[in-house]
Amino acid sequence: MGSRGCFCKRPAAMGNLLLLLPHPAKAKLRPPTAAAKRGTLFFCSLSTDGPSSTMTVSITGATGFVGRRLVQKLLSEDHKVCVLTRSASKATSVFPASTFTGITIAEQGDWDKCIQGSTAVVNLAGMPISTRWSPEIKKEIKESRINVTSKVVNYINNASGDARPSVFVSATAIGFYGTSEISSFDESSPSGNDYLAEVCREWEARACQVNQEDVRLVLLRIGVVLGKDGGALAKMIPLFMMFAGGPLGTGRQWFSWIHQDDLVDLIYESLKNPSYKGVINGTAPNPVRLSEMCERLGRVVGRPSWLPVPEIALKAVLGEGASVVLEGQKVLPVKAKQLGFSYRYPYVQDALRAIARDL
Repeated sequence: MGSRGCFCKRPAAMGNLLLLLPHPAKAKLRPPTAAAKRGTLFFCSLSTDGPSSTMTVSITGATGFVGRRLVQKLLSEDHKVCVLTRSASKATSVFPASTFTGITIAEQGDWDKCIQGSTAVVNLAGMPISTRWSPEIKKEIKESRINVTSKVVNYINNASGDARPSVFVSATAIGFYGTSEISSFDESSPSGNDYLAEVCREWEARACQVNQEDVRLVLLRIGVVLGKDGGALAKMIPLFMMFAGGPLGTGRQWFSWIHQDDLVDLIYESLKNPSYKGVINGTAPNPVRLSEMCERLGRVVGRPSWLPVPEIALKAVLGEGASVVLEGQKVLPVKAKQLGFSYRYPYVQDALRAIARDL
């Protein structure tokens, strides 16, 4: 990868089904706790030497499905957040000042000031790939990830020593590994040879250009994120409620998933715990076949799950992108388990039941 001590020999690709779905509707955010409302954020650099120390975290993609929940988590723990955005008006609508007073919103011209005043940076940005892949769209999908990551890395590297963030958590995805019905993948597995694997190799390569002598780098290869406010379930649950839910294609493809709360906890632990470094798969320890996932979802919402969505229908809508859903991948979080990360929802049935309680 070109940078000394780079952890990421293989960049990550996006998780499968989640990445083929449209942007989720805006989530209903719970306001932060009273502790999170004290003071405003701007550009203070704080140490993370100890479990009770306060962090200032700059986040790209903060208005997205995962980012919104991460912001809530940080504020609830009395940390401070700088939202790095291309649209201040959108960020303000997601995080209104009346209830989210521990936040600074920074448009691109001010990203460097926020980053240089932060303890840590989390990079979650990237254009959704839930559309037919024309050559122009494929170029934009790649560039949206690489360009933002490059910009963030440059700001971190150009910061003076005492103002430089000490941690950089950059999200990638399990699409890095390619697809397979028979193989299992962990953090040591080689990259695939399809378009998404190519995107992720370049995406991670840019993240690896951060100065790793001074900055701890964590690369999270994220699977399909389950939660009630967006991601895969935001599209699947309405189909099941209309008695039209079922597996996509054969249903035998692997579904490597993680509950939204577990992913946010994994990001949070990556910020706080110096043992977390290099590539970590952001998936639950028990992936399932897509047919089992759909069957369990049907039970939870009290609807049948026998009507499959045929391959020809998916290909008509998604074109080349349908291959990610139709083939799938079994990705295991070996590193997270070695680090002792504790999952709230290690089994998909428990994750679905928890989500259904809030529907």
